Amino acid sequence: MKNKEKRWAWVLTGSGHFFNECISLINELEEVDVFISKAAEEVLVMYKKKNDISSNVKIYKDNSASSVSVGKFYKNEYHTLVMAPTSSNTVAKCVYGISDSLASNIFAQAGKCRVECIYFPCDTAPELKTLAPSGYVDVYPREVDLENVEKLKKFSDTLTVMSFKELKEAVSKRKKCLKKSCS
Repeated sequence: MKNKEKRWAWVLTGSGHFFNECISLINELEEVDVFISKAAEEVLVMYKKKNDISSNVKIYKDNSASSVSVGKFYKNEYHTLVMAPTSSNTVAKCVYGISDSLASNIFAQAGKCRVECIYFPCDTAPELKTLAPSGYVDVYPREVDLENVEKLKKFSDTLTVMSFKELKEAVSKRKKCLKKSCS
């Protein structure tokens, strides 16, 4: 299957960090499937974004133990996986090879199928300001969370971006690359 026939896969997890901006970025893409973890379903409600995802987007929810939808990676249906925003819980699972949720299972299967991944973890610096449903809050990621992000940076076929600006740039660059049919 050629890249032009393949789709974007986007995973939303339980992180609210740049959540609204990620929804907007999803809506700018064509041919995208969004995989929503159980925690992300809660975040969609908290941020009042449940109905903000474009009707052109296919949505898959975390409602089966075996995550049947991950089989789409083995059918070569995706050219790119975007994990954004990604909670520290999902980052830890991905780093240590635990694939017991929709989000971590998709990351594992994408890696096994050599699908390029753009990964935006929420814990990227010792101090952060992030928008919570009630307004901006200060966040101080734990050392273990920062260490896991560093480990994630070493994964093959995975670009770990450290800001929303870098995420937008990486998605834009990937779109241009796909137009040129690069892998």
